[in-house]
Amino acid sequence: MISNPDLLHEKKLWLAYKYIAGLDEAGRGALAGPVCVGAVILPDDNPLLSQALSGVRDSKQLTPRKRDQLAPRIKEIARAWGVGFASAKEIDTLGIVPATRLAASRALEVMLIFPDFLLTDFRLELPELDVSQAALVKGDQRSLSIASASILAKTARDELMVGLDSQYQQYGFVRHKGYGTLVHRQMIAKLGYSPVHRKTFQIKKSGC
Repeated sequence: MISNPDLLHEKKLWLAYKYIAGLDEAGRGALAGPVCVGAVILPDDNPLLSQALSGVRDSKQLTPRKRDQLAPRIKEIARAWGVGFASAKEIDTLGIVPATRLAASRALEVMLIFPDFLLTDFRLELPELDVSQAALVKGDQRSLSIASASILAKTARDELMVGLDSQYQQYGFVRHKGYGTLVHRQMIAKLGYSPVHRKTFQIKKSGC
């Protein structure tokens, strides 16, 4: 059963905080390309917010076309939003968890408003920031702010991977966006790594 995210957590937090940013990542498990984090502050004074963002849910539950339709609406309605990346090289150097946190920090840095509370998907805690925060298990399925952030992260990363496809056409990034599909793994075995591959990630054997 597909759950629809709501504003239950935000409404409780809005009693004490005005600028609540939902955060989520895309590309954490890919073999190539960056990890991307989206951050979204939804307005606390729009009584029709849920209706305005109808259809917003965990980006993995949406088609690419639907995500592309929803992303501009989220940006228009949001009080502030940001997207941040950490490169494959940074992932190899730092590890995926620190690199994802780096991408999250970059997303927050470009926002027009800095949040006073972070509502993050599970495993996206930012302990280095002196900001109140809470991490929700399956947050992108429960919180409208986090679900909105997941769509911005996914659409931004997909757009970047389509751009990289023109530079590294043999790998087929436009189709799999850097994830470990069978065809992608076969091309890595044949061609080796490109400069945008994560060399520290273990590649499953073809046919596994």
